[in-house]
Amino acid sequence: MRDASTFVGLDAHKESIFVAMLVPGEKLTQWQVRNEVAAVRRLARKLKREASGSVECCYEAGPCGYSLQRQLRREGVSCAVVAPSLIPVKPGERIKTDSRDAKKLAELLRAGLLTEVHPPTEDDEAVRDLCRCREDATEDRERARHRLAKLLLRRGVIYPGKKQWTRAHREWLRTVQFERPADRTVVEDYVRALEQVEERLRTLDEQLVVAAQIEPYRSPVAWLRCFRGIDTVTALTLVAELHGFERFRSARELMAYLGLVPSEHSSAESHRRGRITKAGNRHARRLLVEAAWHYQHRPGVGAALRKRRVGQPVRIITLADKAQQRLHRRYWKLLATRGKPPNQAVVAVARELTGFVWAALQRPAPIAAS
Repeated sequence: MRDASTFVGLDAHKESIFVAMLVPGEKLTQWQVRNEVAAVRRLARKLKREASGSVECCYEAGPCGYSLQRQLRREGVSCAVVAPSLIPVKPGERIKTDSRDAKKLAELLRAGLLTEVHPPTEDDEAVRDLCRCREDATEDRERARHRLAKLLLRRGVIYPGKKQWTRAHREWLRTVQFERPADRTVVEDYVRALEQVEERLRTLDEQLVVAAQIEPYRSPVAWLRCFRGIDTVTALTLVAELHGFERFRSARELMAYLGLVPSEHSSAESHRRGRITKAGNRHARRLLVEAAWHYQHRPGVGAALRKRRVGQPVRIITLADKAQQRLHRRYWKLLATRGKPPNQAVVAVARELTGFVWAALQRPAPIAAS
């Protein structure tokens, strides 16, 4: 029985773990251990030795990741990683310490009031971090571009063309001359930094293409690439971020997980809906919103999209075509009929695109033998 189990709250930090153990019929026991492999192994043995019934542990998701959970599970101790934003908070609490946090986790775990985070496998986490590394490199490229562009603007050097960072713009940059050596040094350094981050992006893109060809990513990535606005990097990132996809039993669950559903504050006869919740995975949410912008254009299948669809199941291609028709109508209806701003319309389209993604990633049920 659950009431006869021992519940353990762990307040995990880089160097230490504060432990709070609730044994049925006994007082709360608290102590502190080092966050080291040997110390965690001794902790697991102590929990199994002193516990009454089964042992259930938990700690908050954070910078320590899932290594503590994996080590405890290897030692035969059940451990859950819980979502910090969904932990109940008393309005009057004004004191926060490690011992209080560990005790609170143990008590809430016993009461069944914590929401567990679905942990990725080590392989899934490696691919997910590769995708996030590419995202970080993209942000670094934007920073490098902004630094160079704003320096030129401060010096009154304006590019005469229409679009920056094209081949013509790069050739124009090489012709820019400065009178002062300090200015030449700064520009050369900014250009060198930009070239380095662009080389990082090329290398990461190559690694992502290789990872997309490996199972279990090959099939779902190929399916998602049939949709407009989704190519290899976006498809692989979505699959990696939504690891354990079978846990989403409906499209609405996936929409809620990605924070694409409207917030609500309703009471009695009053019903108020606000902005999207922005809960859950922000990386996948951002990619879906970016992809949703493509559906403002008239439905069609270009050469690149046609090439991505070669050899893919008819079911997926049909879904992708249906998504083009429906989401294009949805976008322009929100703008023309309801007067919504483009950003709000795109978010609504992204929410419906999430439903198509959920449908595409459903594994077809095997046909029973007659």
